Amino acid sequence: MIRHRPPGALRRTAGAVAAGALALAGAVALPVTSAHADTTAKGDVIANLWEWNWDSIASECTNVLGPAGYGAVQVAPPAESLKQSSYYWWDVYQPYSYDLNSRFGTAAKFASMITSCHNAGVKVYTDAVINHTAAQTGTGYNGTTVTNKYDTPEWDRADYHDSSSCPTSDLTIQDYSNLTQVQNCELLGLPDLKTGSDTVRAGIANFLNSQLALGVDGFRVDAAKHIPETDLAAIESKLTNTTSGTAPYVFQEIYPGSTPQPSDYYSSGDVLDFTYASKMKSAFQGNVSDLESLSSSGILPAANSVSFVTNHDTERNGLHMSYKDGDTYKLANLFQLAYKWATPTVYASWEWTQSDQAPPNSSGFVTNTDCSSGSWYCLDRDTAVVGMVAWHNAVDTAAVSNWQTKSSSVIGFGRSGAGFFALNNGSSSATYTFTTGMADGTYSNVIDGGTTKVTVSGGSASITIPAKGAVAFYNSSYTCTVGCDDTGGGSSGSTVSATFNEYASTTSGTNVYVVGSISALGSWDTSKAIQLSSSGYPIWSGEVSVPINTSFTYKYVKKDSSGNVTWESNANRSATTTTSAISLNNSWNVANADATDVTFNEYATTDWGTNVYVVGSIASLGSWNTSDAIPLSSESYPTWSKVVIVPKSTAFTYKYIKKDSSGNVTWESGTNRSYATGSSSGYSTSDTWK
Repeated sequence: MIRHRPPGALRRTAGAVAAGALALAGAVALPVTSAHADTTAKGDVIANLWEWNWDSIASECTNVLGPAGYGAVQVAPPAESLKQSSYYWWDVYQPYSYDLNSRFGTAAKFASMITSCHNAGVKVYTDAVINHTAAQTGTGYNGTTVTNKYDTPEWDRADYHDSSSCPTSDLTIQDYSNLTQVQNCELLGLPDLKTGSDTVRAGIANFLNSQLALGVDGFRVDAAKHIPETDLAAIESKLTNTTSGTAPYVFQEIYPGSTPQPSDYYSSGDVLDFTYASKMKSAFQGNVSDLESLSSSGILPAANSVSFVTNHDTERNGLHMSYKDGDTYKLANLFQLAYKWATPTVYASWEWTQSDQAPPNSSGFVTNTDCSSGSWYCLDRDTAVVGMVAWHNAVDTAAVSNWQTKSSSVIGFGRSGAGFFALNNGSSSATYTFTTGMADGTYSNVIDGGTTKVTVSGGSASITIPAKGAVAFYNSSYTCTVGCDDTGGGSSGSTVSATFNEYASTTSGTNVYVVGSISALGSWDTSKAIQLSSSGYPIWSGEVSVPINTSFTYKYVKKDSSGNVTWESNANRSATTTTSAISLNNSWNVANADATDVTFNEYATTDWGTNVYVVGSIASLGSWNTSDAIPLSSESYPTWSKVVIVPKSTAFTYKYIKKDSSGNVTWESGTNRSYATGSSSGYSTSDTWK
């Protein structure tokens, strides 16, 4: 059986440990039938500690997740993976072997982590990368060497799809609306396992069963839409029970697209609801009053889905919110925990400035999570989030009731007398009288750890909700026991993230900085200017926490190895923050008043490790120097895109190029393309590689 709803918090027993030992000796699949359980079950909240190492997860289970009442922890893919020189986060989605010595720790530490989490009453779900193996050859984190991407310790060429099942010339997906290509061809050149083969199904099941034998309780199936549902069901039929005697819980990643649809996979497990997260972004960056119709807005059925506010892909490609949205992002998570719907997840990971950026590491091996360092954003332990996990568990399956919309920014609702929740997405505090449905009495506000109180009289309460804040209560005695006075790491609620992206070509030894009128930008002191990263050269980028609702001016400077400073020649730039993250795209010496934006969109398929760039006749496009060509983003592959800042009312020519991992350049054929900007903004191209 594949359980379609995670059970409540686990309590580890000696019998379960013994069962695990027996499973290690010889796993046997048990034939069982599918079943659904009640939605919003007590103890079902999943903490997604994405790419934390095993020691840190064990500690978090013991000290935070268990005491807070989380039901499960979702962890990164545990198998050995590609290890390349930049140690990018996506290394772990390129499996080299099914050995459990990985960049997160040894197999022994993995097993110890599971035991620690179970002892704390927390289940463990691993990210199962079973659609494919690595596209890039090299050496893995446990020393495995791969010289042919179709030849790994577990698999040979016959175990992968080939031209007999994939109709494209290079075996990669070229048409994402074509179901055959989506499921039989290679995603970004990743060798696609022939999951219709019983040999492959058995090999994948053995890999998953080896984790179940160690105590793993379920799986998040990566890239599930690229595996036919019948193949997934066949693999799942070969799985053993967990060491606690239940079927493993399975939830699947079905990334948005025309085919296949999430509903095609309900019989093989729950489905991660990308639409839910999109609705969260729309409401919290617009009107939260829209959430009254959330249940009928097109989100997936509660009985078949797992909800989230963001994940590792969508926080980077802009599809959903991220920690960079400050308290707005946190509020969306609080709402998710308050609203009766699907199994909720709380995402906690590291802060980043580049989409490919590696987690904090030592030679690629992820270092211990330090939530106070500013490198990690540990939302799972935030005081308000911990309070809402307790609230969520207490109200259990009680229905939403007494919905009240006080303004476009203020809403409140109860859970049939079991609890009440209200939020304010506005920029100033708000006081309203709410019908709570609660018995008369004085209640503790779980959002601030029980510090403030709410008095209900005649079923109603006058509640003052802080700006970008919430109030929630369910009993009179709630007292914070873990995560107290914790903001989850990262920036405080009075600041928001500003990401600076500056196109600037430089010579070796020269770096680019941003400096400005506020203290966060050095107060115009170039010795305190913020150095930007060159990892996306010639785009220099950096993320700075700046005050909310603040106007400031800024400029970019270059500093050479001797400390000599060169300022941009244009006038000071200006920006104004609200309560959401901002991104500022600029180009060296092109003043804001003289600049416009062109989004270059190029449809081009590539092999893994090869990227697409745009280069052209003007300085903002590299002046035909391929070293200064602008790298395009593959987030919407096979369409490569990037916003480029260029002068207004300017004609130019341009072309696309490909660069492989060795730096070799391939130009598209044909004559140069041409474009001319006007005096407005929002220009774009729609091109296809030729």
